[in-house]
Amino acid sequence: MSYDNKPLITVFGATSKQGRSVTTTLLQSGRYRVRALTQNTDSPAAKQLAERGAELRQITLQTGNDAHLIGAFAESDGAFLLMTPGFIPVSTQMPTGETALGYRLADAAVNAGVKHLVFSSLENVERITGGTLWAPHFSDKGRIEEYIRTLPVSASFIQLAFFYTNLAEYYPPRKEGDELIFPLYLPEDVRAPFVDPLTATGPAVLEMFDNPEHYNGMTLPVVGECLSPREMVETFTEVTGIKARYRSAYTREALLHHFPDFADNAALVSEITGMTEYAVNYGYYGKDRDLTWSRTINPATLTWREFLITSGWQGEKRTFD
Repeated sequence: MSYDNKPLITVFGATSKQGRSVTTTLLQSGRYRVRALTQNTDSPAAKQLAERGAELRQITLQTGNDAHLIGAFAESDGAFLLMTPGFIPVSTQMPTGETALGYRLADAAVNAGVKHLVFSSLENVERITGGTLWAPHFSDKGRIEEYIRTLPVSASFIQLAFFYTNLAEYYPPRKEGDELIFPLYLPEDVRAPFVDPLTATGPAVLEMFDNPEHYNGMTLPVVGECLSPREMVETFTEVTGIKARYRSAYTREALLHHFPDFADNAALVSEITGMTEYAVNYGYYGKDRDLTWSRTINPATLTWREFLITSGWQGEKRTFD
């Protein structure tokens, strides 16, 4: 198939972890052209995607520019949508803006004639808990998924687990004597799903674009491994040879003890504690989700041990941009 005849997939948030994974995987498959949407085409991540063969397209997200967004998806056969980082809550009484943007992006893709959407979703925590827990990082995405299901378009949905990379970027361990102390946001023996977004997202989305009729209407988890904080710390020591110890950052008080800078945003603290309380008491995923799917279609999905080995992470604060 000639290059121009390959289906065109437009990726919103292409320079994010998930977006880079999807863009790179689709291009490496040799089956798709990719248009990478970003607000900064001059960023190193954007330039790297261009070097790999992506068509860069700069977009703006101000309200009132719906024609601009529709144009960004023009002539696309498919679109991958995710809500990029940056929607940090400022008040428990105010929406984050994530839901409204998700609706606009979905409408733009549909109005542009996109045939199949893949959206990176999460569970609607507020609906599941009857409003007793507040976790807009989850619930906003769940509401966007529910909205997309009302639109006249074929669509499928992925749900990524907790990111391995978050431990290095947002919850880094600290040195205490000859040990590293890992303040983790889950109780020590509670198992939860984790994943590497940089390597696991792309293969899952490629599978859905390769088989859109099969996956139409389906919501599927993307999981590297389910394990507890105790197992994570023990594996870290086995791989790196560095002594490490768990400390709880599960409650609000414990979280602020280990990460006092979070106190500057009370809504963010409520978001984190609501998210983790939900995961502990209800389970990260809704009932009947297939936790084996992503490893079935991609046996190379990284476990925590494999992530530590391939990334070479030894406990330092690190970004994965």
